[in-house]
Parts: sequence; C-alpha cells; structure tokens
Amino acid sequence: MDEEQVVKFVETYLKKKGFKQAELAFQDEVQHSSNVNSVDIHSDPDLSVLLLSLSQPEDTPARYNDEYSKLRSWAHSSLDLYKPELLRVLYPVFVHCYMDLVSKGHIQEARTFFNTFREDHEMMHSRDLQKLEGVLSPSHLEEMEFAHTLRQSKVNIKICQYSNELLMQYLRNTKSTMMLGIVNEHINFQVSPGQPCPISDDSEVVTLIGSNQDAANQINKKEIHWGLLEDSLEERLEKAGGLLSDSEKTEGEAKEGDQDETKKRSIEGGKQGASVKKLKKDKAASATAKVVRPEANTAPIAPRVKSELPLPVISTEVEQSILEDLRNRVQLSSAALPSVSFYTFINTRNGLNCSSISQDGSLVAGGFSDSSLKIWDMAKLGQQSSNSVLQGENDTAPSEHVLGPNGVKRSYTLFQGHSGPVYSATFSPIGDFILSSSADTTIRLWSTKLNANLVCYKGHNYPVWDVQFSPVGHYFASASHDRTARIWSMDRIQPLRIMAGHLSDVDCVQWHANCNYIATGSSDKTVRLWDVQSGECVRIFIGHRSMILSLAMSPDGRYMASADEDGTIMMWDLSSGRCVSPLMGHNSCVWTLAFSCEGSLLASGSADCTVKLWDVTTSTKVTRAEEGKSGSANRLRSLKTLPTKSTPVYTLRFSRRNLLFAAGVLSKIV
Repeated sequence: MDEEQVVKFVETYLKKKGFKQAELAFQDEVQHSSNVNSVDIHSDPDLSVLLLSLSQPEDTPARYNDEYSKLRSWAHSSLDLYKPELLRVLYPVFVHCYMDLVSKGHIQEARTFFNTFREDHEMMHSRDLQKLEGVLSPSHLEEMEFAHTLRQSKVNIKICQYSNELLMQYLRNTKSTMMLGIVNEHINFQVSPGQPCPISDDSEVVTLIGSNQDAANQINKKEIHWGLLEDSLEERLEKAGGLLSDSEKTEGEAKEGDQDETKKRSIEGGKQGASVKKLKKDKAASATAKVVRPEANTAPIAPRVKSELPLPVISTEVEQSILEDLRNRVQLSSAALPSVSFYTFINTRNGLNCSSISQDGSLVAGGFSDSSLKIWDMAKLGQQSSNSVLQGENDTAPSEHVLGPNGVKRSYTLFQGHSGPVYSATFSPIGDFILSSSADTTIRLWSTKLNANLVCYKGHNYPVWDVQFSPVGHYFASASHDRTARIWSMDRIQPLRIMAGHLSDVDCVQWHANCNYIATGSSDKTVRLWDVQSGECVRIFIGHRSMILSLAMSPDGRYMASADEDGTIMMWDLSSGRCVSPLMGHNSCVWTLAFSCEGSLLASGSADCTVKLWDVTTSTKVTRAEEGKSGSANRLRSLKTLPTKSTPVYTLRFSRRNLLFAAGVLSKIV
C-alpha cells in the first residue's frame, strides 16, 4: 500500500467521522509537506485493520441498512435504565441515513430504507416524515428548505454521560463507520452527569430537528419586561379599595348566570340538551363554591411597565362598565370552579372554520368556508319565533340578508366581502368591532353597530390563519402562511411591523397583557415572542413535537400556555424561556386556551370534544429544586373535564366576571 493510498484513506476516515477542520488541516499539511514519511502499515495491526475497513466502498447502500439495523437492535436490547436515552439517537440517524442515500443518487434504496424503518418513528414524527417523503432527488436537498435546514444544522439531544460512553463504545467496537460519521456530523450531545431522566420529565431532551439551539439560547438571554401596564383600571380599582364582598360577588354572578340561562332557554332547540342541564348543575355547584374563600395566592405581584405603544382613549361610559365588571368578578380557584356557558353551532354542513365570542358573551361569530362571516346577538335570539335556532345553514331565500326559510326573520347578521374561506375572527374588547381573516390574503374590519365592512387590510401574500385584537383594542396582530406575523392599527391600511423568522406557517398569534409583546405559534413546532416596538424576536420556546394551534397569556403577563396538534399543552415562564410544566390529558388537537381573569385556572378546548380545567397555581409554584426531585406528572393538576356529546371545542373565553364561555360545532348526532 503506497503513501498516496494512505493519505486518501486518512482523508476518508476524517470525512466519515465528521472532523471537517481536521480534514482541512491534514490536506493543508500534505500539500505543504515536501517529503512525506513512508508508512509501514504492517508494523501497526490496528492501523492495518482500520485502513482495510476504510478501503471498503463508502457509498454502498447496503451498509446504511445493515449498520442502522444493528444499531436499532442494540438500542432496543439495552438495559431499561439507559434504553430511553439511546432510542432518542435513532430518529436523527434514520433521517440522515435516508438523506445520505438520496444525495448519492441511490433513490430506490433510499425509499426501501425509509419504508423499512418508518414505522418506528411514525407516532412521534409523522409530520416530519410526510415532508421527508417528498425528498426524492439530490436537487431536493438544496431546493426544499426543510431538507436543506436538516442538512445544515445539528440535532441537540440530552443524554447522560454513561449512555454517551455506551453508544460511542458500541460504534467503535462494531466499526460502524457510517453511523459514527452521521452521529459526529449531525448530532450535538448535551452530556450531563448522573442518572438518565425519562423523556417525559423534560420537554427539551430532544430539540426540534432543524432548529439552531445555540441561537435560541442567545436570543433567550435578552431582557424582557413581563409586567402589567401602569395605571391600569385594575390597579386603580385596587388602590380605591373597590372590591366587593364575596356575597355581593355571588349575587352579581348569579344575576349574570340567570340572564344567560334565560338566553339558553330561548334557543334551547339549537343547543345540546346535556349542555343546558350541565350549565344548571354547574351554576348550582358554583353558587355554593363561591362562598368558600379562595386559596391564598402567594404569587409575587406583577411589576408595572410603561406601554411602548400609544394607547387609545377609553370613554367614561366604557370605563365605568369595565369597573363594574371588575367589582363583580368572582375569584376562582381549585375550590371554586367557573360556571360555563356553551354555544353549539348546528347545521353548518361542515362549513364552520372558526368562532369567536365577545368579552361579555353577548355576541357569537362564526367564519365559514363560503367566505361569509355571521354574528348572532344572544339578546335577540329570545325574540325570534320558536323554530329559530343558532345555526349556520346557508339558505337561498330571495332576501338572504333578512329572511330565512319559510319567511322567518334570520337569527344572525350576515357579513359578506371576503373572496375565500374565513379562518379567524376576533371581537374588539368593547365588542363594537370584529376582525376577520381569510384565504384571500386579506383582513377585514367590520362594525357590529353599523353591520358594515369598514376597512380591508392587505399585506400578506398568502392565506391569513389567525388575527387577534390587542387587549386595549385599536391594534391587532395577524399570522399567515407566508411565515410572517404582522402588527396593524385600525387607522392604517399598511402593517406597522413585520415579524419574520419562523421556518414554516405562522398558525396562531396572541398578545401579551401589556401589549408590548406578541407570541406566535408555528408549524415549525416553535413558539416565538416578539417585541412590538422593535420587531425583534426576544424568546424562542422549543419543546413541542407538532404544529402549534393555540396560545394564551396569563393575566399577570408572567406565563404563557401553548398547545399543539398532538394535544400537549406547555406552560412557559417568559422571563427564563423554560417550560414550567407540560399538561397532558387531551387525546386530540387543542384548538383554544384561556386563562381565568386572576390567572389561577387555565381552560383548554379540544377536538376530543372536551373542555378541561387546570390548576395553574399549583403548576407554577414549583421551585427549581422541587422540579429536579419530582416528575412532571406531579407538578400539574387537572381539576375537571367537561365532556360534550359530540362537539369539538373551537373557542373559549373568560368574561371579566370570570364566567367561561365556549363554542363549538356539533359534529354528529348521538
């Protein structure tokens, strides 16, 4: 074996191991060396074996299949203590084996490899596998952003020191050079001393493939001010000592509940009978629970911050109305759960895409696939004839905006103007305006007083999935398929800020309580927090394993909840960027989240036809020391599950008095 072959084998070895800098240094040394000392491989048996293994064809497709299959068998047969950590390595290795085969032109072998081992990862990574399945040629690795990002970045995996040593020892002993090269080039192990921890105890043990964890860590060091606005109505009310006694709160809530129940009776033909009975039962239970003193809240008082946006002026009449609601607010806790009012859409012909409820529950809106927006006034429903119900059916009467079937006056107001399906709707805090977003790339502002379209906002290039009014009104945020979120004001037709950085669709958006930040959830499985004034990303939250569908901010602005397509809810501390507690319980998509007004409870609504109430106070009081001692399952508490007959939950909203409103569409008759 001559010197040239030895040099070639060493270069091949360094390349396979992923040692790029060492490879470049070696090549540079060979070029500048005038005389290369001869190497006698027979004098070193280990070197001889190594060079012989490297002399085998490096691009043999069968080697990928053989080495991965052996690694998979070894990981599954490992000790139970270390098995969970070792199994985490398989998915990124599987992905890069497939892409290596594609890059070398072995398309058929790549497809066979993909189909052979795909089932192992289907449950946890189904969406990624669907995208990966579309990579069918070497050019796709460069043209498709998803594949290109995977090739250019490393996967972060948390693993204990002993598991790491076991893995490296196995790869060296079995001379699995292909697997070793992939591990070195595409996986970044975050090695920790001590015993391995179960994956369920830490949402960040496996970081999202394609995300740059180092960049995220740098961004998460930025300072943010999560407190509440100075001189807010709540603060003024507290200073004035204007809080009512428990008995007065109970009386006020009972009055609100009675009024709502009257509305329910008038439209009972359009609601689920079980929901009406449950409402009465919950009200009776709630009335007795409200006299119980809520648990002492030991949470620190939220700091006060100045607004970075010019705030709109609130009229005296509206201010008095809000103060009245705040005085009559019921304090909720694990011992005093909220009353729930559930609105059910029927006869929608599978056309309902979204729903929204006004702050006081008096107006309910639905966005439909036929590009229409419909609003029901709960007070007027009782004035309709007995056969008028809350329904979304499209009728063909001559005067469609006035009359329904049989000449009966229609029970809703029809808003037409979009030229594509309506995907989101949001009421202003006062309820005098409503925004809608559509597949036609526009956002429209409507007046609920004039029943007319006021403005059409154009800026996004693709469908707009979500739009949300700010807590003070006037400003709103939108999220789109064009991978951006935008900040708007009602008086300007162009966006004020454009937030770009997500790698895929921005599916949902939510304002922070102080209006200085917005949060965005994306199909790239991350949540980002943005500074409204500068437009910069100040936090990246990594841990979800599927697209983010809903977000909610705690009233004090300290915590954020996010929910995904798999049914997982995560509670985040905004200041640290850490996941406080994952909330597991739903078995399908979670479409909506809402915090109670004092922040002690979180409500979640899902496609599994349930509303769940969670004890947030218990989940967020856990200290860092306690976090290390106990698992996630001990850190959270599901207080109650409220099932519907067959109604996926689209929307949840707590009124200022802490009555919980919910809306959904009847999927089938049971």
